[in-house]
Amino acid sequence: MARPHTPLLAADVIIELADQEQRPIVLIERMNPPAGWAIPGGFVDIGETVEHAAIREMEEETSLHVRLKTLLGVYSDPRRDPRGHTVTVVYVGEAFGRPMAADDARSVLICDPYRPPQPLAFDHAGVLADYRRYRETGAIAPLRPKGWGGEWPA
Repeated sequence: MARPHTPLLAADVIIELADQEQRPIVLIERMNPPAGWAIPGGFVDIGETVEHAAIREMEEETSLHVRLKTLLGVYSDPRRDPRGHTVTVVYVGEAFGRPMAADDARSVLICDPYRPPQPLAFDHAGVLADYRRYRETGAIAPLRPKGWGGEWPA
């Protein structure tokens, strides 16, 4: 049987800094295209679980040891990544300490999730909207079988 041609798989984590008041989150400034601020994350390696990839990528990009708390959602719209069809599994996690940029992160930013910097890469404005809803209600991302078209309703 021929190997199927499928989307790339990535894992991202919205990192809450549990030792800081108001639990701010960590974003990275991307070193490589596409430019902008992003939720830290990266590709899953062959033979690796998505959860392990998420934890590994957080340490590589932010130097933080992250504990995954919950699955926020799976984002699969073919248009979400200008480099090609990439599916990402997004977790909410927590860490303690001070993040430091490493690997392909130009810099890191500790920010209020209600006031993220601009521009945000990929579909991360929509992902952060889902995260804010999670913070307020505990609800994970809704299913969007028809895609999102660039903007999600509040």
